[in-house]
Amino acid sequence: MFSWDTTKPFGLIVFIMQYILRFLIVILFFCCSNQSNAQLLNDPASLKNVQASLDKIYNYEFEEAKTTINLVEKKYPNHPVSHLLESFILFWKFMPIKDHPAQLKEYMARLNQCLDAINKKYGKNSLDPEAVFYTMVTRGYLAMLYNYKGEMMNAAGEGKKAYNSFVEGLKLIHKNPEFYFTSGMYNYYIEVYPEEHPIVKPLLVFFKSGDKALGLKQMDIATKQGMITRAEANFYISHVYLKYESRPDKAVGYMNRLVDLYPRNPIFQMKNAEALLLAGRYEPARKEVADLRKISTGFYPAAWRTFQGILEEKADKDDAAAQREYLLALKTPHDAQYTKEYHALAYAGLARIAARAGNKSKAKEYYKKCLDKAEYLSVIKEAKGFR
Repeated sequence: MFSWDTTKPFGLIVFIMQYILRFLIVILFFCCSNQSNAQLLNDPASLKNVQASLDKIYNYEFEEAKTTINLVEKKYPNHPVSHLLESFILFWKFMPIKDHPAQLKEYMARLNQCLDAINKKYGKNSLDPEAVFYTMVTRGYLAMLYNYKGEMMNAAGEGKKAYNSFVEGLKLIHKNPEFYFTSGMYNYYIEVYPEEHPIVKPLLVFFKSGDKALGLKQMDIATKQGMITRAEANFYISHVYLKYESRPDKAVGYMNRLVDLYPRNPIFQMKNAEALLLAGRYEPARKEVADLRKISTGFYPAAWRTFQGILEEKADKDDAAAQREYLLALKTPHDAQYTKEYHALAYAGLARIAARAGNKSKAKEYYKKCLDKAEYLSVIKEAKGFR
């Protein structure tokens, strides 16, 4: 007998949280400063150090970030934000964190230390806005980690706990421009997710409905008005335009801002190259791809080999060279979170090359493999549309 998977609605929250909770570490500082017991919130020097540490982390200046975090920790021992910032360093420095066992253990320890610090500072199950926010973020981190590891029951459990805090956090949306990002992501994804996963629709009746157009507008406002959320807003609205809206031209503007702000961040550079290529802006993409080719470790070779294939195929009209790059990309491991789509793009490229060579059956075979990987709607449309 068929039965609904009751973890699915909280799986949706895990999905949303992987965007809206990854790095929103100190937003609450700016919307709860009227709290008399929140000393750090009324300490401009410490808030400046928190902001500086975030900028350093985004730009892969990890030792410099630790220096500023230590200043906060010295003044406010065992404050939840210190543990979150330390986990933030681990997340970026050892990306993807799940592939580094020793650092993963330390990462989870930091998150649990944050939960302990929340309980000590505010009491268990506190509805204090700061406590709600820190709990939401920490539980969201844990949910995402379990999700990436494929431990869906644990992910759903953490997602449920995080959602309880998230509902409380929604009440804070209109108190500060930083919350345009969280509100926008929720409004967009709560509508998009059931469109892509119809099986969850009957389970979402208890969730607050959203509005995709409003969500995009709110995210765009966050890219302009947000301070703490500026980088994340630019990154994820570009992702939305690439994956769901099929508007790489829109994504380019947001990613250009990020590589200007954080030139040492290879993830931002990788996504900027992708946006440029999918938008057909091949010449500016060449420099980004050339820089990425200097990275021979991790999941980056899967990215730059796919990108080089696109350049060879579409800019240089050299199918033989493009085919070599695409095949090499497919021999290079990808990461399910960051570079899975590049294997889909490589298969799509090979399918186009086979079709031009008159090998229709081979093209169909490649497009079938493409669909096993693809999540971008434009890529799925291309593969399904081949006849």
